[in-house]
Amino acid sequence: MIDVSTLTVQFPLLKSLQVLDEVCWFNPNVTPLNDALPYVGLTAADIQEASDRLTRFAPYLMVVFPETAQAGGMIESEVIEIPAMKAALERTEGQAIPGRLMLKKDSHLPISGSIKARGGIYEVLTHAEKLAMDAGLLSEADDYSKLDSDEFRRFFSQYSIAVGSTGNLGMSIGIMSAKLGFTVTVHMSADAREWKKAKLRSHGVTVVEYAQDYGVAVEAGRKAAEQDPRCFFIDDENSRTLFLGYAVAGERLKKQFGEQGILVDAEHPLFVYLPCGVGGGPGGVAFGLKLAFGDHVHCIFAEPTHSPCMLLGVHTGLHDQIAVQDLGIDNITAADGLAVGRPSGFVGRAMERLIDGYYTLSDAQMYHWLGKLNQSEGIQLEPSALAGMPGVIHVLKDAPYQRRIEMSEKRLHQATHLVWATGGGMVPPEEMEKYLAQAGSPLGYASGKA
Repeated sequence: MIDVSTLTVQFPLLKSLQVLDEVCWFNPNVTPLNDALPYVGLTAADIQEASDRLTRFAPYLMVVFPETAQAGGMIESEVIEIPAMKAALERTEGQAIPGRLMLKKDSHLPISGSIKARGGIYEVLTHAEKLAMDAGLLSEADDYSKLDSDEFRRFFSQYSIAVGSTGNLGMSIGIMSAKLGFTVTVHMSADAREWKKAKLRSHGVTVVEYAQDYGVAVEAGRKAAEQDPRCFFIDDENSRTLFLGYAVAGERLKKQFGEQGILVDAEHPLFVYLPCGVGGGPGGVAFGLKLAFGDHVHCIFAEPTHSPCMLLGVHTGLHDQIAVQDLGIDNITAADGLAVGRPSGFVGRAMERLIDGYYTLSDAQMYHWLGKLNQSEGIQLEPSALAGMPGVIHVLKDAPYQRRIEMSEKRLHQATHLVWATGGGMVPPEEMEKYLAQAGSPLGYASGKA
């Protein structure tokens, strides 16, 4: 039982969380990468293995998802500069932003239109490969496009996959599993969007709905899967496979930056702002970024004021032993992908020495930035994907943090700030119009009017 009164005395920041204030906390316990790696329990070799597996599956993905063909069967997104949005941020916040502001469009990843396409699809492919290899139907030397056959669909139909989700992870796992031939069930929490449930059902996925939040959906899914020995439950809270699927993004971003002539080193730091729910997606991406760029990259997590689970877990050191509900916080937010009350204990403990900071923002702020991005750059995202947008302002306004990481004025002027856009590419037009109406921004592109 959590003694909240004692905890709030020990950690005064929790009082601000309780009253839903927007807060920012830069972690004083961040350590150099080499000192932190033993706590993660994974290495660059693990990420390389994941990358190699995705390369093996590329011929199959090109066939069954033609939208991946242009990228050679890779599930990847572009990274772009957003100067008009930078100007909008500067005007709105009254804060000059030295350096460049960029957007990583995982919001528009192929197949399922969110960052979850990285981890979710990778875990399904990993499971499918193991089953097929164990049955003697597949070897690493094969052309994996052979998986697009009635023989393999019949084989995979003997097995089932289950997952608990607020929406986007379920979309990725459901679409990929159904395409391979698995029987798949997605247990979805109350905050999941109706259009996501409808899309999954259109792919032949069974959707089980719950009136409660993410934690209840996950637990129910886990228990149901335990009753079927041929059912594989994908555990968003603790899966190292999911984590590695996300981590591949690090080396890929490094390659993209190289192609664009963007330096990342001691004199040209990189700050990355990642929306955070249970933690698997941003944690995996951050791990990959750290291995790609070392201590020159600074990762910061963003959470809704109503669902600050990772900040709460890391700040108190209690990780998954505490939930936002223990503080009387309701875990109800328009940012459905971030509506998580209890963080991943695995990610929190593995990455607490590698994440520079955490901040919260209100739903109103997410909608505000959603509208500004639409007006300034003509890019439409779902609310949760905007959580990272004000991160640069927190960095620039926190002098003690800048001193601690030895961030001189010169380095700030040579910095790259990257907002990781996590979802929105598959939002139906009528739903996007509702988001924009909430933001007070008409659908369309009016550059310079932000």
